[in-house]
Amino acid sequence: MKAAILHGREDIRIERVPVPEAEPGELIVRVGAALTCGTDLKVFRRGYHARMIVPPALFGHELAGTVVESGEGVTDFSPGDRVVALNSAPCGQCYFCQRNQENLCDDLLFNNGAYAEFIRIPARIVAKNTLHIPDHVPLEHAALTEPLACAVHGFEDSRPHPGDTVAIIGGGPLGLMMVHVAALAGCEVIAIVKHDGQVEAAQQLGATHIVQTSSVRKAIQQTRALTPKDRGVDIAIEAVGVPEAWQEAVELVRKGGTVNFFGGCAVGTHVTLDTNRIHYSDITLRATFHHTPAICRKALDLIAGGRFQASAFITGHAHLYELNRVFEKLMNRSSEIKTAIVP
Repeated sequence: MKAAILHGREDIRIERVPVPEAEPGELIVRVGAALTCGTDLKVFRRGYHARMIVPPALFGHELAGTVVESGEGVTDFSPGDRVVALNSAPCGQCYFCQRNQENLCDDLLFNNGAYAEFIRIPARIVAKNTLHIPDHVPLEHAALTEPLACAVHGFEDSRPHPGDTVAIIGGGPLGLMMVHVAALAGCEVIAIVKHDGQVEAAQQLGATHIVQTSSVRKAIQQTRALTPKDRGVDIAIEAVGVPEAWQEAVELVRKGGTVNFFGGCAVGTHVTLDTNRIHYSDITLRATFHHTPAICRKALDLIAGGRFQASAFITGHAHLYELNRVFEKLMNRSSEIKTAIVP
């Protein structure tokens, strides 16, 4: 079969590799759609991911497809079933799993290889984090389950209330998902973006206000000006993953507000924060990583329910052999949100 192999920094090669075979408890899925994402773009730029992938390795993690083989002992899935297989599964036994923090599992099992004709789904992911897709949901929409689960987790982790004013920094795929999730939850959403295409997308997805600027100082001033007496927002969610945006988020919130450092910065990154303001303004700082099986189910239900505008997030289609071109285009800040890669 043909598959994308990550060999290092900005080095993806489409190679022929053996079609995987299902071991006990496993599935082999024919990939119907694999989606590009910000994490894959960061991995493409950096050549690795500290927790998820070390090259050379199969690449890609957002997918949906059709079961073609089920291993011995698999009873919940059969050939022909349409499934979304998430990219990880917790052990269920460690300290963090026992405390309902499965996203922090000491033995979190990751799976890559979505940019391929077929993918092997490990037994633990089959058992804990593989879901049947309702008949009316297109495969490429179902493939949004993983990033949407991350967005839902980050939003809920920020402890929102209906009517809260929520500022979201970043107009990338996850930033826009966060905008949409917050709007669907009844929040007043301020989207802080840089590019014209992001303005249009944020408006379509429910942002109440748009702040378009490349200046951190202007973003803070204009966002606070949208709140009564310039007091600041109730919640600020950083969805970029750069230290300047982390600092910006702290300056956006009101006294007693919450900041969620949702965007992951590069390894070794440090940030300087105003400790006086954090302490005397009683600001809550949070960070949210990844997802859990329960949140993944909630995300697929949101997609299947019809309120979530899944089609708005898939703005391009390409064949597997075009993958390098797609990532090069994304690196150049194209207006694409997500591209569906079809093997």
